[in-house]
Amino acid sequence: MSCCPGDEEDVLVLLDDDRTAELAMLLKALAHPARIQLLRHLSSYGQCYFGSLADVVGLAPSTTSQHVKVLKEAGLILGSAEEQRTCYCINPARLAELKQLVQSL
Repeated sequence: MSCCPGDEEDVLVLLDDDRTAELAMLLKALAHPARIQLLRHLSSYGQCYFGSLADVVGLAPSTTSQHVKVLKEAGLILGSAEEQRTCYCINPARLAELKQLVQSL
């Protein structure tokens, strides 16, 4: 008896080492509720967000900045300075890559 449904001859597709490491890095970037909250907020906002991200997560600006840094390093969000404020938005290509990697599990 098998714990997995389906034919026992089904072939599992394994990720190569590079893609596995990439998936692990992306999941690590999402391994905090505040980062998921930031990603959801920016995704639902749908355009360049100029507001205070600290207000979104209810954390100190310095703590929020560290969470934003992790998401930016993972490529999940983009930030660009315009005049004296910063615009934050989702990186849709990177988010699509994350979804594809998760679906390949």
